[in-house]
Amino acid sequence: MKYSDKDQWHKGDYKQHSNAFEATLPDGSKQIIFQTTNPGFETEDAMRKLIEWYNSDTEIHPLVKTAIFSYEFVSIHPFQDGNGRLSRLLATLLLLKNGYKWIQYVSFEHEIESRKNEYYLKLRYCQAQRPNEEITEWIHFFLSALLNIQEQLMKKLELKGVKTKLSPREKSILTYIETNPGCKSGEIAKKLHIPNPTVKRMLTKLLNENLIEKFGIGAGTNYSIK
Repeated sequence: MKYSDKDQWHKGDYKQHSNAFEATLPDGSKQIIFQTTNPGFETEDAMRKLIEWYNSDTEIHPLVKTAIFSYEFVSIHPFQDGNGRLSRLLATLLLLKNGYKWIQYVSFEHEIESRKNEYYLKLRYCQAQRPNEEITEWIHFFLSALLNIQEQLMKKLELKGVKTKLSPREKSILTYIETNPGCKSGEIAKKLHIPNPTVKRMLTKLLNENLIEKFGIGAGTNYSIK
């Protein structure tokens, strides 16, 4: 935060003011929907205990342990701002340290951002029972997020493997479709100077490889990237 002028007053320290999540009701009043740990000694003590627990535990599976750490960190909300993003960075770091090297090639932050409503619902549901809450639902959500981004990575790797096997002409057709969604075979043949029968044969291969999609029928048939 060293380049953020508005954060100069709190950077580098635990929070100085309460940062509980509040909702504004129709009558203008506010209601706390996510209670965080009080600033000062309570936050310092909670963070100390969290880190001691993480470093000393040898029984919980690393994935579950990371999920618990993330949940506790967000519930404590130790810093004045940026706690959610920092929790995802810390989760990524812990996963890397536990041998899950693939996490560096995906965006855990983007996955959570795309499921923000579900993310907050799970947090609030569990946190409402604090202290000594049951957080199985949160752990399931955390693991499902990891599984989803891992599957996305595998699909990208598979797609890259398929693309490397394409001929130069097939690659040029795929690139043209990518930049001109909705194009037709005749247009592709004309622009790339490839005979139309050859284009149609290559389009069939790209369809079979699940790289493109076909829309319409007859003269209206057009193609876009999958």
